[in-house]
Amino acid sequence: MKTIGLIGGMSWESTAIYYRLLNQYIRKAVGGHHSAKILMSSVDFAEIEAQQRAGAWDQSAAQLAGEAKKLESAGADFMLIGTNTMHKVAIEVQDAISVPLIHIADATAQKLKGDGIKHVGLLGTRFTMSQPFYKERLESHGIEVSVPEDSHQNIVHEIIYQELVKGEVNTHSRKQYLSVIDTLKARGVEGVILGCTEIGLLIKQQHTPIPLYDTTELHAEAAVKLALSVQ
Repeated sequence: MKTIGLIGGMSWESTAIYYRLLNQYIRKAVGGHHSAKILMSSVDFAEIEAQQRAGAWDQSAAQLAGEAKKLESAGADFMLIGTNTMHKVAIEVQDAISVPLIHIADATAQKLKGDGIKHVGLLGTRFTMSQPFYKERLESHGIEVSVPEDSHQNIVHEIIYQELVKGEVNTHSRKQYLSVIDTLKARGVEGVILGCTEIGLLIKQQHTPIPLYDTTELHAEAAVKLALSVQ
């Protein structure tokens, strides 16, 4: 079994989910007393969030690249960045290490293509929804991406940063998200990406008939597949 390197803490609420999922998927795959081999570096999200607000992406890139190098030196065979937004600096992180980095959008795109989804809605932080780094990665796989209108982006973003990263799950916020999803559905999307690793705390498949794609789950599944692969 290969050792997974996980850069977490962005936020730790979703990193805890990563840890659980990685171990559950390993147990499901190989059974017995097996669990995932994981090396994790958990950063202080307050530092990263301040860099995001300031647009200091170069600082974030350097910080996460440094964490990746530590994990590689400690024996990680490949790397995960446990957040969608910080894949804005995925290229810089990959360039800093010699082991593979599994891109969360690639893992999501593979599932979408397998399900025959050609037009998808994207929910996430304002950075993920409004900037090209994530949409273009999906589009490179031949998938059309629609994002909410600006006012809805603000709602989705604020709920993430004011509630979900703090572990707060509110019924009113769920209703707001479902309204945004309904608007995307009316625009013809065939599924919706939960493109922030905390959104799965709030929105489950049971809440809407439109297919949902939880990036945290898909990223963890891709990691376990690689961890168990024979090369």
